[in-house]
Amino acid sequence: QVQLVESGGGLVQPGGSLRLSCAASGTIFSIQAMGWYRQAAGKQRELVATITSGGSTHYADSVKGRFTISRDNAKKTGYLQMNSLKPEDTAVYYCNAEIASYSSGYYRNYWGQGTQVTVSS
Repeated sequence: QVQLVESGGGLVQPGGSLRLSCAASGTIFSIQAMGWYRQAAGKQRELVATITSGGSTHYADSVKGRFTISRDNAKKTGYLQMNSLKPEDTAVYYCNAEIASYSSGYYRNYWGQGTQVTVSS
């Protein structure tokens, strides 16, 4: 059974930083792209950043220069370093990954349960 578990959310003041983690567990054969999405109250879920297995990254314009996505393939973990946080970054942040397990033999899309990030003074 493959699972993604996020951690690292919380309450932070404007201008502050947080680091989110996304740990994949289970009988995992391979992880392709990993990504972070967010959903603010009353809004649709939106892409924040993605990273390929080779390390190529893509960011939403709203977070470029402030957020950094990374991954540790050996630990099967992805990260999102968030700096210079703004109130409009407040949302539930979700981890997403394309994972092939030993049981399935093909890639499937998985989501974590989400972690709340609140930016407020």
